[in-house]
Amino acid sequence: MIRIQQLKCPPGHSKRELEARVAKLLSLRPGQLLAVHIVKQSIDARKKPEIWLSYVVDVAVQGVEESRVIARCRSKNVALAQEVQYHFPASHRKEGTDRPVIVGMGPAGLFGAYFLAQAGFRPLILERGADVERRTRKVEAFWKGDPCDPDTNVQFGEGGAGTFSDGKLNTLVKDQEGRNREVLRVLVKHGAPEQILYESHPHIGTDILSRIVRNMREQILAWGGEVHFDTKVTDLILERDQVAGVVCGNGVRIQTGQVVLAIGHSARDTFEMLERRGIPMEAKAFAVGLRVEHPQELINWAQYAQAHPSELPPASYKLTAQTREGRGVYSFCMCPGGYVVNASSEPGRLAVNGMSYHARDGRNANSAIIVSVTPADYGSSGPLAGIAFQRRLEEEAFRLGKGRIPVQRYGEYAERGMKEERHRYGKEGFQPATKGEYCFTDLRGLFPESVRRAFLEGMEAFDRVIPGFADDWVTLLGVESRTSSPVRIHRDENFQSRLRGLYPCGEGAGYAGGITSAAMDGMKIAEAIARQGEKL
Repeated sequence: MIRIQQLKCPPGHSKRELEARVAKLLSLRPGQLLAVHIVKQSIDARKKPEIWLSYVVDVAVQGVEESRVIARCRSKNVALAQEVQYHFPASHRKEGTDRPVIVGMGPAGLFGAYFLAQAGFRPLILERGADVERRTRKVEAFWKGDPCDPDTNVQFGEGGAGTFSDGKLNTLVKDQEGRNREVLRVLVKHGAPEQILYESHPHIGTDILSRIVRNMREQILAWGGEVHFDTKVTDLILERDQVAGVVCGNGVRIQTGQVVLAIGHSARDTFEMLERRGIPMEAKAFAVGLRVEHPQELINWAQYAQAHPSELPPASYKLTAQTREGRGVYSFCMCPGGYVVNASSEPGRLAVNGMSYHARDGRNANSAIIVSVTPADYGSSGPLAGIAFQRRLEEEAFRLGKGRIPVQRYGEYAERGMKEERHRYGKEGFQPATKGEYCFTDLRGLFPESVRRAFLEGMEAFDRVIPGFADDWVTLLGVESRTSSPVRIHRDENFQSRLRGLYPCGEGAGYAGGITSAAMDGMKIAEAIARQGEKL
């Protein structure tokens, strides 16, 4: 295959136009172009309002040698293609050996179970929350005012926290084994749109993602796996330095020598159990902040120089800054045309997240603007100090909003007054787009002052990149405290804890950050278990 990079086409182009540009670049005669496969598509808006789609494509030719085509082209953007193929270890569970038990059915647990089931290991999945259908109904009822269920909510249940998010699938993980593309391929096989295979910033949306999760579950069951919902693991069974099973909240004891901890970043009660059991863990740095909302039109103008681009997706952004005091401030989980959701998982505490549907057709854009924090900020010591820090913020957010999402205009938060000339959106501003009730309040005392100063400095820096980003009437919603796990569970080069047979996995264990990287980590654990099976 011949690979072409930086091939440009206008938005809204046809397949025939793409093929014509390929043929012209490679000087192919009619009949020599066999196929064009899109590897990657991105948006080039550097010279807006002139905007292009930029492609990486693989090209198959016939009737001419590939090397001759490349030689006569004389372009640094044309070369032979080298694609990595993913291979799962060729191993199957031997009769009489333990079935792996996977605790948690977020992306890490789901993908780990999927590949183990495909290889014949018949994994047993224990999920504390409900299946995705019942979970969706419970979450929507919570957003309408029902009490928070600590086991089935935006954080817990089939699909994990990613199910009620934007469904973004990009990752910064270096991938030399092909796991990233395999994750996307599996998602497409179970219902995701095919364009996620080549979009530079692929996303699914919570409406489609929930169906994919259900379809993957059904495939796991068809391969001999087993899923138990509403089943929380409350303890481990130990034999010296080896895990021997788990104890569930309903009193059921399950014997196994292989336990995968894919518990998610919000499983605070499980972290407390692991600390009591002496499982080596440490507090780690993460980030906290506020969701920031703008009219989607503002972001479209900034990125495309158009308010309503007809052939382009709603615009997004990625922003970073370093403050004078050395803190990192950056945008996180940006949701074009999305909603800010009440993502609480504990009664009396409130956290928010961003969510969008596949169409991304909401009136507002939102992103978390977050500030890095380290164990030095937590006010206590020990592996769970970051969790205590999160809880204090969430308790204050709950108090400020009286159980609803607390909101404040940026001009008030920045204590600069609401001046007439800065009323970009009119005197009434624009209204928040949320899932869950909200109320306006004063957020200025929510964070330690050093974090608040960093947030403000970051917002003003971002306003220089996107004019209007720090307008007085921009809405701030809090608190964004579940950006990543504040805990890392130690594991060795074989992916096991000091307790043999215990596999810390995914975002909750501190080894991933997002849907794709968590899924890839689940695959790594499945591979490790398969290789261990070869030795038995």
